[in-house]
Amino acid sequence: MIGGLIVIVGIIAMVMIHEGGHFIAAKAVGMKATEFFFGFGPRLWSTQKGETEYGIKAIPLGGYVRVVGMNPYEEVDPDDEGRTYREKPFWQKSVVVLAGIGSHFVVAFIIFYLVATAVGMGSVTTEIDRVQATLEDGTRSPAAVAGLLPGDTVLALDGIETPEWEDLVDAIASRPGEEVTLSITRDDRRLEVTAHLASLDDEVGGKRGFLGVTPGRETVRVGPIAGFGRAADTLGQATVASVDGMWRLFTSLGDLVSATISGDTERIDESRPASPIGLVRIGAETEALGLAVTLELVALVNVFVGLFNLIPMYPLDGGHFAVALYEKVRGRPADVRKLAPVAAAVVIFMVLLGVLAIFLDITQPFSLR
Repeated sequence: MIGGLIVIVGIIAMVMIHEGGHFIAAKAVGMKATEFFFGFGPRLWSTQKGETEYGIKAIPLGGYVRVVGMNPYEEVDPDDEGRTYREKPFWQKSVVVLAGIGSHFVVAFIIFYLVATAVGMGSVTTEIDRVQATLEDGTRSPAAVAGLLPGDTVLALDGIETPEWEDLVDAIASRPGEEVTLSITRDDRRLEVTAHLASLDDEVGGKRGFLGVTPGRETVRVGPIAGFGRAADTLGQATVASVDGMWRLFTSLGDLVSATISGDTERIDESRPASPIGLVRIGAETEALGLAVTLELVALVNVFVGLFNLIPMYPLDGGHFAVALYEKVRGRPADVRKLAPVAAAVVIFMVLLGVLAIFLDITQPFSLR
């Protein structure tokens, strides 16, 4: 359950840091921010500090900062003239709207860096952690028959080195029913062990070799300098994966709705969105895989949300930036009120997507198992 709690705290922190980015940027460029709230709907609690009201609202589905002049329908008090969003130059508007987006990538980078340097990533090794006693049919496993023991380290299969666990798995899988020679180390001695691999059905109707051992695990950490490169690389991979996932979600949304109505679980799992409910459940399951996996889940959520907010559709942050850029290029203010239908469509889409995600997470829970 700790993994789920970490995800809950991570999501709340993500929202507050995002809005904090907007708030700090607005204050830095001289804009007036009158509200800073977590949640929407009725106020549960608030306090006034200077010109800003801080608080919590009843519906915990996000947060917001109210910057004077950002709402095109807002009537601005004459005393606030000169401190409104709409009056500021392009670069200041850009800093304010992009600060929230940027915060997601900064947070994700920090998490990836901490995982790489402090927490460490769990990695499987070719040292045997457990030997399976029997197969499903009750016969002894090839590993048990061969006399393999926990603590043995597999070095090679038929003379071909297997430095990584994946190398060993691939080598075994490609030899169903064959007799192989395993080179192992046991108590600092090198031994040759003969095993007759089992032949099991694979996922595509073929056969795969099976030995019957599970790998050991080790925690791998890098130094503080190398951590920057590792974190940057992981952030890049997460960004590419998030873009791909977002594209598949949008392009297959109609198919997802159809699959949900028909109850086609396989099609649903191909491109389903995840609500906070689903993310907390996944977080709870990642606990068994280690703290690093849970933290990286929080980082991935940050990357996805940051990219989603970057979409140039009003009223997303990317939409505000697009409007500011349009004004800069055209050299005159835009009538943002004309974008009301677009904003309504985006909000409706986000609500429907959220409802669909919550429905699926309740009725057809996603599981890592």
